[in-house]
Amino acid sequence: MLFKKKKIDFESESLSAATWRRFKKNKLSMLGLFIIIFAIIISILGYTITLDSTPYANDQKPELHIKSPGFISKLLLVRKNAEKESNSFFGKMLFGKQDDYISFTVYNYFFNGDNVLVEEFTGSQPNKGGITKYNIADVIYALDNKSPIQYDTLKATLSFYEIGNPNKITKSIVELRKQLQQENIVHKKYFLGTDILGRDILSRLIIGTRISISVGLVSVIISIVIGVFLGAIAGYYRGKLDTAIMWLINVVWSIPTLLLVIAITLVLGKGIIQVFIAVGLTMWVDVARIVRGQIMSIREKEFVEAGRALGYKNMRIVMKHVLPNVMGPMVVMAASNFAAAILTEAGLSFLGIGAQPPVPSWGEMTNTHQGYILMEKAYLAFIPGISIMVMVLAFMLVGNGLRDALDTRNLDDKPIAAGN
Repeated sequence: MLFKKKKIDFESESLSAATWRRFKKNKLSMLGLFIIIFAIIISILGYTITLDSTPYANDQKPELHIKSPGFISKLLLVRKNAEKESNSFFGKMLFGKQDDYISFTVYNYFFNGDNVLVEEFTGSQPNKGGITKYNIADVIYALDNKSPIQYDTLKATLSFYEIGNPNKITKSIVELRKQLQQENIVHKKYFLGTDILGRDILSRLIIGTRISISVGLVSVIISIVIGVFLGAIAGYYRGKLDTAIMWLINVVWSIPTLLLVIAITLVLGKGIIQVFIAVGLTMWVDVARIVRGQIMSIREKEFVEAGRALGYKNMRIVMKHVLPNVMGPMVVMAASNFAAAILTEAGLSFLGIGAQPPVPSWGEMTNTHQGYILMEKAYLAFIPGISIMVMVLAFMLVGNGLRDALDTRNLDDKPIAAGN
């Protein structure tokens, strides 16, 4: 009885359900899928989870030049004398947010009347940093410079006007000092340390994940649209049209991919958008060849002949009956092309013709710190390099898993005979 129920389940199972069930059995492919899902999640969240939420995570602090992972800096946040910029959650998530404060790294600070004296952090021992003086009210509030700060020595209070507030603010020095210590003196931990310009490596690595995923996605979409269109026409119509398209495919195929991408990039200019287009325009060849070969075999099937006999137009036959039967190989190819696009973008950025600074690309980060590979700070180049390797490997594992799961010759689903 149990055997019969299992057999009925197999027979009634849809192709997608069977594919997913077979895919789940491949542990390495599932690991790759989890890595990709995790990368997509942090790419979507973007600046909302980064320590540095400024655009491109480009908050430079030269005094924090190459600090080790786990380094903690003390910062004084000085309020900008301007109105706060309104920014929605999704706006910050996508584009980052300009900080309402100017942050200064400090070694020590102490109060003197209505001022706070700050010893600048230098990173050396002893510190020997310069002393800078700030008014306490100017640190905490966005002051209206048209009205000067009034200091009452007898009452030990400060009176001032804040931008956007017509009412005069009067606060005691003691209260302002306490507020400054609680809100404007912060400690910032750099989990992966800082780079050559004093920027948070982890924040740039997270935003770099978004760049890699975006390049792969856009490039794969461009390559699939062009490849499927040309491959379907060549494979279905055959004849002179097929000959012309195959000639174009062979010409593009004969040119080294990286060389063609570099040539297209130089024509279109440097930048991340140009990389999207350049990589996509060089990856359609593989898709076109596979689609053409699949359609050449499918076009002779009985259901295609039945469609022609019923008077269906060629476009309907191709779109609704032929292309759905080549989706399996296309999905596998898309996963492979996704990995190739990430690798190509990293290579272009490493060469300096891909994403341009301050855009945080993994390839650009590796190139910037390659000189530290033979020094004790080799992790500066290894961290983005390992990220590239893990992401490419994840897509290759998923592609291999999909290939095996979509293989109709897979015998692991066949129920065992009753007598065995």
